[in-house]
Order: sequence, then structure tokens, then C-alpha cells
Amino acid sequence: MEIKEIISYFLNPSTNVLDVSFRTIEDSEEVLRTDNIDYTYVEDYGFDLVSESFDFFDDDFADDEILEGEDKIELDEEELIIFLNEYYTINPDALPKSEFY
Repeated sequence: MEIKEIISYFLNPSTNVLDVSFRTIEDSEEVLRTDNIDYTYVEDYGFDLVSESFDFFDDDFADDEILEGEDKIELDEEELIIFLNEYYTINPDALPKSEFY
């Protein structure tokens, strides 16, 4: 089992839960796997997936002008794949079942 691609992810900062959808190399294009992983597992495995954010706006940028989707935490997808491969290798029973969509 190896992760082929990340379809989507969302790190909820209030619950510290990583919601991730992905495909393994065994999955066809019609298959999707979805899991919710407590981010403390990511840290326990020695990973820090949060990408550095860059402030493109100066101090004059008003809070009410924040763009939609601005609150999404960006993760390093390559590191996320490495973490998931390690996590599911150690915890094979945690691998979510494939779902057709």
C-alpha cells in the first residue's frame, strides 16, 4: 500500500483533526479513501506538515478584507504523503476502505 495522490485535506485548528482524502497506487480513478486523523499523531511521528505562510499584505490591510478561504491551513503535500505512508504501514488496520464516488 502506497499513497498515490492527495485529493483534498483540511486541518481543523479548533479540533486539531486532519481530514484527508487520497488514493493509493492500487486504487482506480473512481475510488477515494477518506480519513480523520488526530494531528497529534502527525507530531508523534516527528512531522510538521504546516507550510510556512507568507504575509503578502502590509499592515494597512484591514481584517474585514480577508479573502475567502484565507483561513485554510496550508500543508506540505509531499510530507503529508510521506507521513500517511508511514502511518498506514505501522497501522495497517487504520487504512480506510475504498469508496466509489
